[in-house]
Amino acid sequence: MAKKGKEINLDDLEEQLAENGEEIEESEEIEEIEEFGLDEVTEEEISEVFEEEVEPTEEIEEVPKEEIIDERVYIIPLAKARKGPRNKRAKKAIRYLREYMMRHFKPEALVISQEVNEAIWSRGIQKPPRKLKVRATKNIDGLVVVYLT
Repeated sequence: MAKKGKEINLDDLEEQLAENGEEIEESEEIEEIEEFGLDEVTEEEISEVFEEEVEPTEEIEEVPKEEIIDERVYIIPLAKARKGPRNKRAKKAIRYLREYMMRHFKPEALVISQEVNEAIWSRGIQKPPRKLKVRATKNIDGLVVVYLT
């Protein structure tokens, strides 16, 4: 538990400084800061602050679409992942998915989407699905992305 801090009054602080022999110069006077709530701030004051900074931009940059060379739908058998230790099945299923896509697409790089990963891991590490229907796209750079169908 954290200790609560002491509340120090401005008058008490000035007295303590006077007792220690330290004098407060007029330029170093301690000023009280008034507390204010958000209810006291008007919408006009807020708009004045933000008018200068916020300028709407009409130019919307379009993201160039990747040129897709090939798109295929596969039903990938993941039953082989059930061989071996029970607590490594989902990891093995991901590995078999990668091997299958490498064998059939021969990509330079392979990306498995988050949806596919979540579908394999949806029932935990011990019970991945026996088969999975996916859609794979290959772009002009040789990148293959695997999506859930």
